[in-house]
Amino acid sequence: MNSPIPATVFVVDDDADVRAAMLRVLKTVGLQTEAFATAKDFLNRTLPKGPSCLILDVRLPGMSGLDVQQKLVEAGSRIPAIFITAHADVPLAVRAMKLGAVEFLTKPFRNQDLIDAVQHALARAEATVQELSDIAALRERYATLTAREREVMGLIVSGTHTKGVGSVLGMSEVTVAVHRSRLMRKMRAGSLAELGRMAEKLKLPQAEYI
Repeated sequence: MNSPIPATVFVVDDDADVRAAMLRVLKTVGLQTEAFATAKDFLNRTLPKGPSCLILDVRLPGMSGLDVQQKLVEAGSRIPAIFITAHADVPLAVRAMKLGAVEFLTKPFRNQDLIDAVQHALARAEATVQELSDIAALRERYATLTAREREVMGLIVSGTHTKGVGSVLGMSEVTVAVHRSRLMRKMRAGSLAELGRMAEKLKLPQAEYI
């Protein structure tokens, strides 16, 4: 993994032997792991800022693995999950995938299948961490713009030409060009197309595009 924060694999299974076996397998490839016997124990754990993934037994005491994933989704968590089960169940697998599961493994599964699924999940997690970091950086840059520069940016990324921006905001084309140059520099945008992609990532409210 490329993240400076070590990746963490969380294992939630009520069978102590199964938990221990999975931890042994994951540690052979140098992965940092944490194990939990119940869903409640895991949900009480504050998730790290670095990349992480979750291995969930479908059938857990008190709360099923799918219920755990549903709670995570509702809480806005994007941690990738790998579901494991002792019984092949197509409807369960379909529901798990709809909730964003990376893989659905049926016991007994090969060690390599588990490792492959975890590596895939952690790659997705790292991409998410990077995406969130990029968005945070964009928000910081956007916060440095003046109110007028934000108005100019909103009109520009909506496709309005310099003359049109000036007409809407009641300023000369030269003044618009000055504001555009400043906001491009502050946002570190190399082109208008790149500025447009930044606006999409920031999910600016529709008012910004008027």
